[in-house]
Parts: sequence; structure tokens; C-alpha cells
Amino acid sequence: MKNALTIDVEDYFQVAALASAFPRERWDHAESRIEQSMARLLSLCRKHRARGTFFTLGVVAKKFPAMVREIVADGHELASHGYDHTPVWAQSPGAFFADVLKSRHLLEEIGGVAVRGYRAPNFSIDRRTPWAHGLIAQAGYHYSSSVYPVRHDHYGMPDAPRAPRVLEEGVREIPITTCRYFNRNIPAGGGGFFRLLPYAVSAWMIRRVNHLERQPAVFYLHPWELDPAQPRAKRIGLKSRFRHYLNLGRTEDRLASLLTDFEWGRMDEVFARVLHEA
Repeated sequence: MKNALTIDVEDYFQVAALASAFPRERWDHAESRIEQSMARLLSLCRKHRARGTFFTLGVVAKKFPAMVREIVADGHELASHGYDHTPVWAQSPGAFFADVLKSRHLLEEIGGVAVRGYRAPNFSIDRRTPWAHGLIAQAGYHYSSSVYPVRHDHYGMPDAPRAPRVLEEGVREIPITTCRYFNRNIPAGGGGFFRLLPYAVSAWMIRRVNHLERQPAVFYLHPWELDPAQPRAKRIGLKSRFRHYLNLGRTEDRLASLLTDFEWGRMDEVFARVLHEA
């Protein structure tokens, strides 16, 4: 079974957990490392003949247009991660609509392809934002991958459906993969949990979803997770420090194993049937 490989294209200093050390007004002065980490990631995908969906921030695309065009040239799907990583719940409906529309138009202009998918920064579509999916549809997107059905202190909707679905608003929501175990949703879709858990556990959960539930997995990663040499933030709490820097030196090897052990594709290919449902 082919699973969906997804990459949230953002620099290390744009991560919500590091906001106290790198506020928005300091981004232009921070050392960018996105080109190096993306080059490593794209090379790994070429080596393993894996294609995926790259949910890209508008501010990153604007600064590094050649990198966006390389994503497209390599056969990956270009999708939107919003403009500047502002959480959905931190925006008014009007500001959010302007954000998702601006980012889609910018990515389409740079990449030269239609942008059909959107992922909210930090999975920030939740019970506080009942209007979000309707505005995503109005902005011209076909699907969203913005809900993580887990319980987490920064994000998550643990009672949300775990399978892809067509919403009343007309847009499709394709959530990050979880593994149902002991009546709980266990994170199985990557990110910090992929670095925290032994690789064998992550692989076991993906196989369980594939074989027992007959569902493809949605896995996500950030380019900065392949960059152990990134600058260390100083003014952050111990929990944020642990989450962000844990096992960065092991991520590339783990990702190589994942790309070897499973077959991967773009969201619009893996979930083509869902995207064409009425």
C-alpha cells in the first residue's frame, strides 16, 4: 500500500515552540538553514524514488523561489502551509481567509502549478475555528490536512474522525495518521513522535494501519529535523527544548529506513478517490 509522505516546509526559527526565542520581527535576522536541509531532504527522496507533498510557507517560497521550483521539478506536489505560520485560532476569519488566499496565489505564481492542498500551521484547526474549513474551500483549495486526532498540549482534536472525509463545506479533511490502541489515538504520523519513539515502533504502527485498517498513512516531517547543526535557541523552556532538539542527529537515518520499508506518494495521488468524491 502506498502511503502519503508530507513535508512542512518551514525554517527552524519559524516553529511555534521557539517563538519566544525567534519572534516574527527577528526572522529576517536569523540564520536561515532551509536551503541546506531541503537539499538533503530532496536528495533522499530522489535516492529512494519517493514523491510527496510539500506544504510550504508563503514567506519561505517568496524568499527561496528556486527551491519551490525544484520541489515541482522533482515531481512532488506543491501545497500551502499558510503565509507566515500564524495559528488559525490566532486569526480572525477575515485575516485567515486573506492568509490562505495570499499563500495559494503566491505558490501558484512561483511554482507554476495548481495548489490544491492546505495544512494549518501547528494543526491549529480545532473547536475554536468552526469557520476554517468553509474559508479554505472558498479560497480554492480541494483538501486540508490540518487535523491531528490526538490529545496534545499545543494542538489536537482527539475526538475527530481518524479517516479522510468529505465535509459539508465541500473541502476534504485528510488527518494525520493515528493508531487506535487501548481506546486511545496514538500518534503514528511523524513529527516529534518519530524522533522520540524507536523507529521500530513507528514502523509497526504504520503497518498496523495499512494491514489491519486497510488505510494509507499520512506521515509528516520538517526539513529542520534533518539538521542537527542548527543554532540552539536560548530563551525557551525545557519542554520545548526537549521536543525540538531530541534525536535530530538520528532523523535522516530513520527517514531513509522509512523510505526503504514503505512505498510513498503525493497526497493528491494516494487520496485521489477521496478527492473525487462528491
